[in-house]
Amino acid sequence: MRALGAAVTSGREKAYAFLRDTVLTDPGMQGAYLSEQELADRVGVSRTPVREALLQLAAEDLVELVPKRGARVSPLTGREIRELMEVRGVVERYAAQQLVASGEVPVGELRSLLARQRELTGADRAREFIAVDHRFHSALVSAVGNALLDRHYEGLRSRQVRAGVVALFNRQGRQEAVLKEHEAILDALTAGDARAACAAIDHHLESTLQVLLAG
Repeated sequence: MRALGAAVTSGREKAYAFLRDTVLTDPGMQGAYLSEQELADRVGVSRTPVREALLQLAAEDLVELVPKRGARVSPLTGREIRELMEVRGVVERYAAQQLVASGEVPVGELRSLLARQRELTGADRAREFIAVDHRFHSALVSAVGNALLDRHYEGLRSRQVRAGVVALFNRQGRQEAVLKEHEAILDALTAGDARAACAAIDHHLESTLQVLLAG
C-alpha cells in the first residue's frame, strides 16, 4: 500500500509540473479548456493524478473548474498582473536593500544566470529564457536567508513564469530589453548602491507590466 501511495503522489507531482511549466506558460492556452485524457496521455499517467493536479492548481487560482465543462486555464487579468508586480517589487526591493547592507550580494551566481539568459534568446527558447529569469530573481531573494520569504516568493513562481512568457510573445525585442534591465539591477547591486538597485528593479517590473497590459 505504501508503494502504491508513493506512485500516486509521484504521478500527481509529474502532472502538476507539466501543467505548471508547459501548459500554463503557453500563451495559446490562456482561457482554453483542458482534456484530462489528453493530458494523461502526454504526461504518461492515468487520469487520476491529472485530476489531482488540476485540483491543486484550482486551489492556487491558476485553473478554473467549470461544472460540466472541466478545467479551464484562467487568463491573467490586468488586476492580477498589477498585484503580481506589486508583490514582487516589495520582496525584491527588500532583498536588494538587505543584501547591499550586509555585503552578501550573490554577484557570481547572478552573473552566471545572466550569461545563461544571453544564450537563450529567440522565440523558440522563450520558456527556457523565462525559467532562468525566475532563477535570477529568486537567487536575489534566496540570498537573504529568510526561509519564510523564500516560500512566499516561490509561491509566485507559476504566475511569474507565465507572465514572463506572455510578455515575450507580446513584444518583439523584449528579451533584449530584459537582459539590459537585469544588467542594470546587477550593476547597481555590484556597486553596493541599494537605491539604484531598487530603482532598476522598479523599472524592470514596470516595463514588464506595461508590455503585459498592452497585450
